[in-house]
Amino acid sequence: MSEEKWEDLVDLGRLAAWMDGKGLGRGAIETPLQLKGGTQNILLRFERAGRPYVLRRSPASPRGDGNVTNRREARVLGALGQTDVPHPRLIAACADTDVIGGAFYLMEPVDGFNAVVKLEDLHAGDPAIRRRMGFALVDGALALAKVDHVAVGLSDFGKADNFLERQVPRWRAWLDSYRDYEGWPGPDFIPRLDDVARWLTEHRPATFKPGILHGDYHLANVMYRHDGPELAAIVDWELATIGDPLLDMGWIMATWPDPDGSRTAGTFIDPWDGFPTIEELMAHYQAKSDRDASNLRWYGVLGCYKLGIILEGTFARACAGKAPVATGDKLHDHCIRLFQRAARWIG
Repeated sequence: MSEEKWEDLVDLGRLAAWMDGKGLGRGAIETPLQLKGGTQNILLRFERAGRPYVLRRSPASPRGDGNVTNRREARVLGALGQTDVPHPRLIAACADTDVIGGAFYLMEPVDGFNAVVKLEDLHAGDPAIRRRMGFALVDGALALAKVDHVAVGLSDFGKADNFLERQVPRWRAWLDSYRDYEGWPGPDFIPRLDDVARWLTEHRPATFKPGILHGDYHLANVMYRHDGPELAAIVDWELATIGDPLLDMGWIMATWPDPDGSRTAGTFIDPWDGFPTIEELMAHYQAKSDRDASNLRWYGVLGCYKLGIILEGTFARACAGKAPVATGDKLHDHCIRLFQRAARWIG
């Protein structure tokens, strides 16, 4: 959750005037409440004329161009409106930064819960429901992969050409850029880094069918229904692009805990017993996908490679005094674990 307060970033009077122009109710904005979720975006729930809304905007000093990211999020949510992909329904978007100081959009509140924060009593008390929760996560990725990105107006939302060919060199260059952080010991301690990169290059799928890629698809970025194991919504669309949707399944494979609940990355749910194994999730995806999913292991290895390098960045910044040491050490350990998982998969 962003440490910034909504009062510093959302002028309710200016927001109300903008909503007037969009025909979104009349009168005062009531019961504003800043929601938890994400690492830096502002989420503000409020009501107007009896209708609930959630506003999402970037913080005052985002990483990268937060306005561009916000506009992209709004665009993909709008494109998904007529699909069966569970997502927060877009109400309206404002690309103009003059209204409240940054681009923002309004969406319908999601009636659900984040399982990583805490399981509902229904879900915590029944291993069979938890098992179905795991398959529901995969079903969300399958639903997104089935969307025709051209038909929903996202043909120019990303660069699909050579998407898979770009992955290994791009992320290796990203890792090498950490040498700019003084004190970072370098990549030599990452287990079998070069072996994993070589295996990915040598076993890369020859072709793929482009589609919408969430880009950060795992348990922490979905909300479940209160009354059962199905997804209420997929959230946090800031990394969405056009690429190979099978990488979303690879991300699940990279982040999925082992049967005993131990983790390669930060996702954890208690209790864990009942959830399917990685192999069961893979079989479920392969049985239901309309794409060639015969090489899912490759996408899992790529997920470990990419996420491990991303997490190592926080450790590099911590070495240079630019991030908390405890956080850097924890994510460094996750990087090691991710590459150990990848190494097991490549043999």
